[in-house]
Amino acid sequence: MTRQNLLAAADALHRARAERVPIAPVSTTFGVTSAEDAYAVASLNTRRSLAAGARVVGLKVGLTSKAVQQQLGVSQPDFGVLLDDMAYLNGDTLPAGRLMQPKVEAEVAFVVGRELRGERPSWGEFLASLAYALPALEVVDSAIADWKISLVDTVADNASCGVFVLGDQPVALGGISLRDIGMQLSKNGGVVSIGTGAACLGHPLRAAYWLACTMAERGETLAEGAVILSGALGPMVPVAPGDLVHADLGALGSVACQFEAEARP
Repeated sequence: MTRQNLLAAADALHRARAERVPIAPVSTTFGVTSAEDAYAVASLNTRRSLAAGARVVGLKVGLTSKAVQQQLGVSQPDFGVLLDDMAYLNGDTLPAGRLMQPKVEAEVAFVVGRELRGERPSWGEFLASLAYALPALEVVDSAIADWKISLVDTVADNASCGVFVLGDQPVALGGISLRDIGMQLSKNGGVVSIGTGAACLGHPLRAAYWLACTMAERGETLAEGAVILSGALGPMVPVAPGDLVHADLGALGSVACQFEAEARP
């Protein structure tokens, strides 16, 4: 596709998020048909954010559920960029004016302790690069109206990144079986989603390893201190202003946030 179409798709997605008005799928409106073109669109908006003063603080892995992969007709995950203004901590209140169509999912987050760059890492090199794990909430938020997305639509929209919330207490990787941890997500006191570590590509570490290998193949670096959101442990749940969300991830701990009741003037 032409660079003019790439730029037009990026502009439309940027405007949709700035004005909080969802748009029609960019796959049909602008003819974005391949994953690589979609990543190029997302990269244009990342560069726009960096030029405005944002910093990249990590990456997210999406489409780690086999059921969702089958729904979108793909056989592997996708990824998006995490910026510093997306990051919140356990117990924070999230601004209502930031999001359009938010949905929450509980995840395992990893923090890189040793920079990964260059060649595809071995499994051992990858494990040695991680400092610890944290419980996390990802608030996904599509700029595409009614979440009517294809693979290229979510990739172009930076893997439907919204914001994310990290737990307080880091946990050593060798201390627990992340594949076997249970997850229970509650909204306003009622359980709305359950799952396990195995729901995330069979094991959260496998999802994060896919990301590390993908970044190496693309010639990109996983920096020291970078956050990796490894993917959902159970079904995502729509949320509204005022909702209180709490996720219990067993031995990994818990994490919570509240959505602001209404946008500030």
